Amino acid sequence: MESLWMTLIKSLVLIGLLMSAAGYMTFIERIVLARLQQRYGPNRVGPFGLLQPLADGIKLLTKENFQPANVDTFTYWLAPCLSMFIALFVFAVIPFGDPMQIFGYTVNPWIANINVGLLFVLAFSSLAVYGVVLAGWSSNNRYSLLGGLRSTAQMISYEIPMGISLLSVVLMTGTLNLYQIVDYQRDHWLIWSNPIAFIVYIITALAETNRAPFDLPEAEQELTGGYHTEYGGMKFAMFFLAEYVNILAVSSVAITLFFGGWLGPYDIPFLWFFVKLALFVFFFMWVRATMARLRYNQLMGFGWKVLIPVATLNLIITAYFTLV
Repeated sequence: MESLWMTLIKSLVLIGLLMSAAGYMTFIERIVLARLQQRYGPNRVGPFGLLQPLADGIKLLTKENFQPANVDTFTYWLAPCLSMFIALFVFAVIPFGDPMQIFGYTVNPWIANINVGLLFVLAFSSLAVYGVVLAGWSSNNRYSLLGGLRSTAQMISYEIPMGISLLSVVLMTGTLNLYQIVDYQRDHWLIWSNPIAFIVYIITALAETNRAPFDLPEAEQELTGGYHTEYGGMKFAMFFLAEYVNILAVSSVAITLFFGGWLGPYDIPFLWFFVKLALFVFFFMWVRATMARLRYNQLMGFGWKVLIPVATLNLIITAYFTLV
């Protein structure tokens, strides 16, 4: 058992890294979208535009801190904080490597290693919708409320196939412990054994993070921004930072479950995890630059009529071959 101080230090370091990464993901995404769409991205603030996230942060901090009339004040302020907290909390059980020796002390490169780590991830990722719903309800605005309701329906529709697809991983590995799932993949990654589960998972991950083409809760055409219509300044920024941290979270889970986690040809675990994570983040940005937003009936129909049957059939086939 590690000391409380060591756990606290690792938590603070991880939160700092995630917040910094989320801030610079906004800059990287603007660069990637610009290159894929054959235009210039941010390149004015600092060398190569690298200080653009800092300028954006200063702008958001100094903007007027408004609050619409007749809002539920406590819930209105709680919603962005809740979204950020839940996004960060998922990383508590993500393993980044094997235990290592530092100055004679054994340090575990994770915050907590629990036997039901995958269940913990699913439970907390499902709570992410509360931030969006509370933001829409507390704002006293019909467009915000509709955005929150859309997010609720979307989350329910895509949580089911996500859970079913990950059950096939549990059947193959025989454990819910994320470290043991990575350890199971030392000989071969599960992406080669169960590609259908990965495809279903990554599609549902796009929907869970409200990313294109599933960004219906904030559809500008009909909802003028959706659940964050009545938010500005840092409260508005917290929703977007939570979205980018969620991208890192679902990507880390995909790496852990299907791509061998930190495992690679050489014993440099943090580097391999970072490279895989960077490739997944680029994939999310690539999809946003390429695909148009779905209609709402298409989004719901695809979840219930396509993903759930495919995930269920894949689970049955996986169970058969696992038992045989």
